[in-house]
Amino acid sequence: MNIYVLMKRTFDTEEKITISSGKINEDGAEFIINPYDEYAIEEAIQVRDAHGGEVTVVSVGTEEAEKQLRTALAMGADKAVLINTEDDVEEGDQFTTSKILAEFLKDKEVDLIIGGNVAIDGGSGQVGPRVAELLAIPYITTITKLDIEGTTATVVRDVEGDSEVIETSLPLLVTAQQGLNEPRYPSLPGIMKAKKKPLDEIELDDLDLDEDDVEAKTKTIEISLPPKKEAGKVLEGELEDQVKELVGLLHNEAKVV
Repeated sequence: MNIYVLMKRTFDTEEKITISSGKINEDGAEFIINPYDEYAIEEAIQVRDAHGGEVTVVSVGTEEAEKQLRTALAMGADKAVLINTEDDVEEGDQFTTSKILAEFLKDKEVDLIIGGNVAIDGGSGQVGPRVAELLAIPYITTITKLDIEGTTATVVRDVEGDSEVIETSLPLLVTAQQGLNEPRYPSLPGIMKAKKKPLDEIELDDLDLDEDDVEAKTKTIEISLPPKKEAGKVLEGELEDQVKELVGLLHNEAKVV
């Protein structure tokens, strides 16, 4: 079974975000595998171990993503591919990433593609479905369970606090939701083996794409941090007076009633 994982390099969830010249300041920041993509990598490894085959992790970005790809290899993936866009794409969006990934995958013998449900930096959840549409294959998002029997997949997906069961056929793209599994930590032997596993780097030219083919469909107008929260207010006095004061604050200051 040929399994591909779509992986993104994102800010560490503990990292403090700062803005400089209208852009997110990356100087000195720590980066990690997008947490939802860790579920995707783990699931891919488990499917491979159960059914045989190979797991290839693919990322679109700059050379800095090699570190996260090596981590995926240390977790147990077999191969990694970095599609380096540093010299070709100044500003990209979900369309850009999806177009590049689909172009890479279109000639591959794909049985299963797994991505994270969302990236914690953008949170759009668009890339997986867009890739599936471009490849003209079925896709199911926010999955919490995956069973494969032959060329049939039975999937449980999260739907706003409930779940539904869907049966479909391979090839298939799914996106991983929290609860699908418990991602493993890279072991020391895994880290040592990862150094010898193949990590290929290609560019847009290798995919017969140029900058115009992947030009972003959206434009970022402004980036800003949320306003600082003001200190809370403690109401004092009799309960009846507190209620009146609270209603007045909600009406006059918060403007929610």
